[in-house]
Order: sequence, then structure tokens, then C-alpha cells
Amino acid sequence: MIRVVLPAHLRVLARIGSEVELDVDGEVTQSSVLDALEERYPMLRGTIRDHGTGRRRAFIRFYACENDLSHDPPDAPLPDAVVRGAEPFLVVGAMAGG
Repeated sequence: MIRVVLPAHLRVLARIGSEVELDVDGEVTQSSVLDALEERYPMLRGTIRDHGTGRRRAFIRFYACENDLSHDPPDAPLPDAVVRGAEPFLVVGAMAGG
């Protein structure tokens, strides 16, 4: 099971608690985790990734094992601790301003 933590506004939209557990078929990557998340919670489609390009939205960041994975290739394998379920994959709403 892959553990995913979403920001508060997306948890409200999907009507879920602080963390969800997902079964991911095949290699565990950002893309495969987000595909599984959007399949289970279709109301999240387009909120994390752009509908047309599939690219991460500007004010969304991805973290795992205390590392920013936001600029990693979407098909790069996630850390082993995430794959084993020991650590969550974090989707974080970025802040802007000065």
C-alpha cells in the first residue's frame, strides 16, 4: 500500500481523512501514484496535474523521505520507503508571496 497525504483543500474536495492508502500496479512513480489517486477520487482530476499536459500544477509540490521530488521526472521510481509504505508520498500546496 502506498500512503498519500494531501493538502487540506484537496482532502475536503475528495472528502477524505488526512491520509489515503492506494494500491499501485507496476512500478511506483509519481505518475502511477497520481493515476491511482485520480482513479479512486475522480474529483481530484486536474487539481494536481494539468488535464492536457499531465504536468504538475504550479503551486503543488511533491515530497517523500524529506526530499523535494517536484522536479524529478514523473516516471522516476519513488523511494523504497514509500514503496514499502513506511513513508508517505506528500502532495503539498506551495505558498507564494513575499
